[in-house]
Amino acid sequence: MSRTPAKRRRPEARPEEILDAALAVFTENGFAAARVEDIAARAGLSKGAIYLYFSSKDAMLNALVERSAGALASASERLVASGGAADPEAAYRAVLTMILTTMTDQNVSAAPRLVLAEAQRFPELAAHYRAHVIDTGRRTMRALLEAGVAKGVFRPVEAEAAMRAFAGPVIAHMLLTTVFQAEDDPDTDPADMAGAIADIVLNGLKPREGQEI
Repeated sequence: MSRTPAKRRRPEARPEEILDAALAVFTENGFAAARVEDIAARAGLSKGAIYLYFSSKDAMLNALVERSAGALASASERLVASGGAADPEAAYRAVLTMILTTMTDQNVSAAPRLVLAEAQRFPELAAHYRAHVIDTGRRTMRALLEAGVAKGVFRPVEAEAAMRAFAGPVIAHMLLTTVFQAEDDPDTDPADMAGAIADIVLNGLKPREGQEI
């Protein structure tokens, strides 16, 4: 009696399968309590096979950060590099829309949320996140501000404050659409929210000339 050949994984697909399994285990058990053997079982691999691709749990979470928030930060930097000089305001709005829309996906925001929860206990995770996400965001915001000032559409401001004014709403949106989401929360389109936030950041809260209060 012949057996049906088992489906063989392509070696190049295994790192992504391991990361998917790690994300599921980290989300269910928390990073500190997660075990490599649990990740291996979820991925359908031996514990030894996991170590062929990742040296530790930390390496897996760092890789998850790089393929989610890190990839998004890099995409934002490329967007600003390609279009920021021509229309800084449009680039600002486009980056904010892209980030809020993408981070609404819980599979994308899961790794950043794990780092936020564990960073104080695992400073090496925080350092990796800073290098691959925060530092990229700082460069991007600095480049965008310089382009806006040069074009006369932004006034000179402190770059670090501007970065925090951008990042704060992103973090709030991520948490309010995942960790703190309630059933009766309004169903807000991320693109609409990005537009509203951009309007407040770019124009402030003070009434505009001729606007009725």
